[in-house]
Formats: sequence, structure tokens, C-alpha cells
Amino acid sequence: MTINLVYPDQYPDQLAAKASKITALMSPFSAPAVEVFESPPSHFRMRAEFKVWHADGAAHYAMYQPGQYKQPFVIEDFPVGSEAINRLMPLLLQAINRSSLLSKRLFQVEFLTTLSNQCVISLIYHRPLDENWRHEAEQLAAALDINIVGRSRKQKLVIGNDYVTETLKVGTQEYRYQQIETSFTQPNARVCEKMLSWAVAAAEGLGGDLLELYCGNGNFTLPLARHFERVLATEISKTSVNSALHNMTLNGVDNIQVVRMSSEEFTQAMDKQRAFRRLREIDLDAYNFSTIFVDPPRAGLDADTLAMVQRFPNILYVSCNPETLADNLAQLTDSHDIERLALFDQFPYTNHIESGVLLKRKTEAI
Repeated sequence: MTINLVYPDQYPDQLAAKASKITALMSPFSAPAVEVFESPPSHFRMRAEFKVWHADGAAHYAMYQPGQYKQPFVIEDFPVGSEAINRLMPLLLQAINRSSLLSKRLFQVEFLTTLSNQCVISLIYHRPLDENWRHEAEQLAAALDINIVGRSRKQKLVIGNDYVTETLKVGTQEYRYQQIETSFTQPNARVCEKMLSWAVAAAEGLGGDLLELYCGNGNFTLPLARHFERVLATEISKTSVNSALHNMTLNGVDNIQVVRMSSEEFTQAMDKQRAFRRLREIDLDAYNFSTIFVDPPRAGLDADTLAMVQRFPNILYVSCNPETLADNLAQLTDSHDIERLALFDQFPYTNHIESGVLLKRKTEAI
């Protein structure tokens, strides 16, 4: 994503431009009017990553434009970051610059925060970390009331926890999520709440069972599960699978089965091309799947998975890349109609577009 300056007064026009772009991309598919879900204009990012630039005897937060890694932008303030990030940034930098143990060969700082101001800060080094480092990190964690993770090659030291617990509201229901510092989570919590609410509304009345690919830590899985008899969810990351299982217990949801598989592997299982030990306790034929939910990486769905997805009566597709979504829709709309289209502005002041579609099988395709 290109780094742009933050001018909140220009945000409505920037959002309108994104809505125009997604409308144009979806126009070949007879899509309905786009539902636009805006972001707060500031303090919306719950996580942030900064390089550390050492110059003039001091460490500075820095970012780089893609491909320009010798020309850092020194970050003096970060209005898109959460209030917790903005409060902690100067305090952390002061502590780093006071301590040779904390600053020596430090090259990256990562913040992970929540709406309730929980925080994990990861300090990443080009050197081994010893007990002297741990002692100073413990003092800093206590002073700032945060968790700290120190990382270097083949080394991870945790002061407190390496995760936060986020609480997101969907309608009147609250969901709690363990978010681990190295795992993917939606960075804009308020827009994430809107995404979850939209997905739940789109699933209303679909019934039957749900298959979800790329479930992550259960972000969508948990609220969607209340609208289906059973849910079978897949995820390739072991860390995310463990978080999803933890979050199921945390929220008292017991109708979800999570399997650690890639979408390609699961497609092979559905097509009965391969038998997988990870599925030995699961009878795929016993599920009454009415709906599939996918939230794939930027590359979109591969050809085999796309063909498998097309067999479901209802398709909920959340995309972080409108171009690959359009490519996938060129095939999906042969058999399905787009019933709903949404734009979720996860990343204001950038060219990034997050979108969602609900597709239902055409009557003649049944």
C-alpha cells in the first residue's frame, strides 16, 4: 500500500473514489448498488509496524515507500494508529534511547493493541538477547503496563503475554478473540465489526451447514456459527487454528469443527481425490452445506477451489483485492447472481479496497 498523508477533511472524497472504483469493477456482473462502510477518520489501526532508523545517535520510527528502502520516512506522529499506539510510541522511544541494551541493533518495532487498550509490543533485533535485556524489558513492561516480546534469530522472549484479547460487538452480541502478535488479524477493529455485522446479515435465513475456508482465528466463524446448524472451518496456520479453538471455548460456541488444511487440500478431499488423516474423524458427506464462506489471500481463489466453491448454493466472499475478486466473479457469475455488494474501508488514505459479495445460485443452474 502506498503511504499517503492523512487529511481527514478529504476522507469523504477518497472513500467516494473507492466506491466508484468497486462499482466500475463489478458493473460487468450486474451487481447491486454497493453498500459502503466507512472507517473512523483517525485512530483506527489497532496494529502498526515500524522500522527503526538509527541516526545522529538516536533511534527513530520509520517507514519506507515500496522499493525505496534507503530513503526512510521518519515518523513523528501516527494519527491513523489507535490511541494506545499514539500514547505509547513516544514513551517507548524515550526508553529505547535511554538504554543501550534496548536500542542496540534494534531494527523493528511492532504494536498490537485492542479497543480496550491492551497492548503487546514486539522488539526485533539483529543480535541475541540475554538476561540483562530481559531485566530491562521487564522494567519497561511494568512501567508502561504492556506486554513485550523480544525477538532475534531463533529466539523469542516473552514478558507477560504474546497476545491480546480483543472484544468486538456484532449487533447486541460481544465476541472475544485471542490475537497473537505474529498472526494475521483485521487491523481496523471498528470496520471489522461492520464486516462481521454485514456477513451475519447476509447469512440470515440461509440455514443448513456452513463451510469456511481461510478461517484464521475464527474472526468470522464465531458470529456466523450462530446462523447455521454446523460449521466446518479450515485454516493452514497452526497458530491460527489454535487461536480459533481457544476462541471457540472463550465464547462458548460448540458447533464448529476446525481442520488444519489448505484450501487446495480441502478441495482435493471434497473431490475425493485424496484421503487425509486430518479428516479421518469427519464425515464430509454427513454435512448439509448450504453456504461457503471464503476470505482468501490477495491472489484470490485458485482454479480448483473456485470450481469447488461454485457447487454451493450460497457463496459469501470477502476479498482484500478487488481485481482478483473480479477475476473470480467472471466464473462464479456463470452460475450465481450477486445479491449484495459491500465496500469495507479497512485502510483509509491508501488505495487498498476490502469488499464483500453474497452470491446465490441462479434458478436455471439448479
